[in-house]
Amino acid sequence: MKLVPLSDRVVLKELAAEETTASGIVLPGQAQEKPQQAEVVAVGPGGVVDGKEIVMNVKPGQKVIYSKYAGTEVKLGSDEYIIVKQNDILAVVEE
Repeated sequence: MKLVPLSDRVVLKELAAEETTASGIVLPGQAQEKPQQAEVVAVGPGGVVDGKEIVMNVKPGQKVIYSKYAGTEVKLGSDEYIIVKQNDILAVVEE
């Protein structure tokens, strides 16, 4: 099975949360902040949404930063994904 997003939706897979702080302190699971960085897995086709033409600006494989409380969490098999609208993506991380 695979997720195929519709209209201006994007499927993200969260990147692993940091387990240690910059000073080397190991954080227990509850103290770790929810990561806001994810990899794009799938992108919807865009099109007309609410009367506005939407062009998709992200591509599968890109790393992005998304809004903290955005999206819907979905579990498919043993994998967990987040489905967000493209405008909930704040930035693309370029290396």
